[in-house]
Amino acid sequence: MFAVTSSGSVFVRDAGELRRESREREIMAVSQPKQDKEGEECSLLPLVHDIIKCMDKESPDVHQELGKLKAKIQEAREQISAMPGIESSPVEQQQQLATLREQVRTKNQLLQKYKSLCMFDVPKAS
Repeated sequence: MFAVTSSGSVFVRDAGELRRESREREIMAVSQPKQDKEGEECSLLPLVHDIIKCMDKESPDVHQELGKLKAKIQEAREQISAMPGIESSPVEQQQQLATLREQVRTKNQLLQKYKSLCMFDVPKAS
């Protein structure tokens, strides 16, 4: 197998190595700031439900439940502000996306071109 670097140079790689690198890039691309509890959704509905139940019962725990809701909202704000790219405007994000798509298209074209040249006959390991 061969690969094309971001600078456009070509070098020989084995298929396993390319798959590992591809997986690592995918993991890095989708990784987001760690949450306290992995995969936890930020649902406020259960907290609001508890607050309403406390209000119906005229329980003194309403303030405690409101505190939990405020803490959950603050946690959500912190997670949102820590997200990558949040400081960019939607227009900037669209421009970055268009640039990246163009780079992928160009690299795919180069890859197809180099594949068609048949210059890279890598002997199979026996």
